[in-house]
Amino acid sequence: MQNSADLNVWESWRDRLLVADVGSAISNAIIEEAKHKAQVPTAELFAAIIAKRLRRLEAMVSLEGRQPGVIMTMGINGSGKTTTIAKLSRYYLAQQKTLLLAAGDTFRAAAREQLEKWAATLGGLEVISGSGDPAAVAYKATAAGVERELDVVLIDTSGRLPTQAHLMAELGKIRRAIDKALPGAPHELLLILDATGGQNSLRQIQGFSAAAGVTGVIVTKLDGSAKGGFLLAMAAQTPLPVRFIGVGEGSDDLALFDADEYAAALMGVEPQARLQ
Repeated sequence: MQNSADLNVWESWRDRLLVADVGSAISNAIIEEAKHKAQVPTAELFAAIIAKRLRRLEAMVSLEGRQPGVIMTMGINGSGKTTTIAKLSRYYLAQQKTLLLAAGDTFRAAAREQLEKWAATLGGLEVISGSGDPAAVAYKATAAGVERELDVVLIDTSGRLPTQAHLMAELGKIRRAIDKALPGAPHELLLILDATGGQNSLRQIQGFSAAAGVTGVIVTKLDGSAKGGFLLAMAAQTPLPVRFIGVGEGSDDLALFDADEYAAALMGVEPQARLQ
């Protein structure tokens, strides 16, 4: 039987997981798994357990065989969608891909201006925009990408909450417009998740998946105090590929998701050898 001192040590680690937004049920499961592996808990042990659980989320975006590959981004207000599109643009430009951007957030003039500003700093990328109907903008951009035989079309959408039924339904309309311009598109529907949202991100995943379908997520704002431990609950409940993580405000602050590095950062240690 464990003495009270031992129990306090394990409880302190449970609290640490909770602070990292891991969630109560998953935190308890990780503690129990750690107890079966060692008598003395360490950050390295927890990092290895967490990495193994997150590894199922590792998967890069693949647009091979698509011309263009169409990526549609979604998310709530303030999640960092427009900035993330700029980061994705830089990522594909580094691979010598030809790009076209679509300012599908037609409700906020500032969003279009922000995207155009980013496009200018990235070498004068073209931004297709319009007023009123975002589905029309998405259709026009996709059709232009097909006509010009471009490699990638990145489509922004306006921020919305999963509880806003009419706005969520609009996502389905946008997706259908893209498919009309290029059957089978969009090839990626990426949900942008703000790491500071914690467990609320799980509700966002459910809402956006029901409205339009989600093929992967990008976690933003991991450069501050946000820990992003909610990915452990996502891995257990609604596993979706984590395509990238955003680690800063610059257009080049986008990294591929690596479970071992992510878990090590979560626990404040150096990445360890993979736990089998």
